[in-house]
Amino acid sequence: MSEPREPKGRAPAAAPLGRTDQEGVLRLGTRRSKLAMAQSGQVADAVSRVTGRPVELVEITTYGDTSREHLSQIGGTGVFVTALRDALLRGEVDFAVHSLKDLPTAQPAELVLAAVPVREDARDVLVARDGLTFAELPDGARIGTGSSRRMAQLNAYARSHRTEIRTVPIRGNIDTRIGYVHSGELDAVVLAAAGLRRIGRIAEATDFLPVDTVLPAPGQGALAIECAADNAALAAALAELDDPVTRVAVTAERSLLAALEAGCSAPVGAFADLLADGQIVSEMRLRGVVGTTDGSTLVQLSTTGPVPETHDQAMELGRELAAEMLAKGAAGLMGERAH
Repeated sequence: MSEPREPKGRAPAAAPLGRTDQEGVLRLGTRRSKLAMAQSGQVADAVSRVTGRPVELVEITTYGDTSREHLSQIGGTGVFVTALRDALLRGEVDFAVHSLKDLPTAQPAELVLAAVPVREDARDVLVARDGLTFAELPDGARIGTGSSRRMAQLNAYARSHRTEIRTVPIRGNIDTRIGYVHSGELDAVVLAAAGLRRIGRIAEATDFLPVDTVLPAPGQGALAIECAADNAALAAALAELDDPVTRVAVTAERSLLAALEAGCSAPVGAFADLLADGQIVSEMRLRGVVGTTDGSTLVQLSTTGPVPETHDQAMELGRELAAEMLAKGAAGLMGERAH
């Protein structure tokens, strides 16, 4: 996957999109994991089609990839992103692909979020032994997840249905996590549907958790394509891959996260979707949740308004809901982390 792809045509030589490569090969910075390589490969193909240039994957190891600590202990925010951004700023790669949910909410002035492509399935899924759904899990079932957001909502859902589960903090790639189920160490693990779809393993999901049960992480299922702010030609080309609906939705979600002053390892879920009246899309609904990891306390609210037409309108939607959640006590839950 790291081999340059053959160009399907050449852009004019007078306007190279890459900064330094005279042959027009664009260098895409990506994490080394199987999932990161798969999603970056998909973006590379799309960028090649848009630009007529070959794209080469440049594998970069991030702190989040090498640390064995739980994300809540190493801070979560930016641990999968900083090394990629540093490579961009040093000119070692021309653009980078991130899972949007891993991006800190503050955008560096030197970098631009050039494109947010169409979002993949934002839901969480269960991969359980014996093909079990969440409702079929036995009392005391051990469910693995590295996310305090998932722990809070799964425990709250179990409490509301008078069942008992044990959430177990885990790290590792998709193979490692599903391996805990196959080995019998855990009854189930919870993963992002988008990741399983992108590596062709969605058939292993035994249950899809509706957003009414478990709100995803802000930006979950979406990718972020980032490049240097002063590389205007490349930013304009990458913008061809941008999906305006996905962008305003994730902007609202991330605005909520920022207004709660929470990092991406905090127990915050958020999801924005469009509401339609017949065939006419009329409004955008933003839902948010924050809670203690044991599920005993949740603050869960939603707001609905006109579909944002600008970045500022999407940001305002998130800030408004965050203010309501803070007024309901969300601030006191921000310090909760998975241990």
